Amino acid sequence: MRILSKKELKGLVLYSPQHIARLEKAGEFPKRVKLGSNRVGWVEQEVLDWLLERLNKRE
Repeated sequence: MRILSKKELKGLVLYSPQHIARLEKAGEFPKRVKLGSNRVGWVEQEVLDWLLERLNKRE
């Protein structure tokens, strides 16, 4: 399992950090994992699955 940093996430998902936070809060994006008091990350496979879902919805 690989955890993505904010910088790595931004390279995969071209949304602002604020928009990602809104999507997370709405349950429309994978939840972040708290790694420490000042560090969060995202499970890479969950983000890739989310992206694949978007690709499969396009015409």
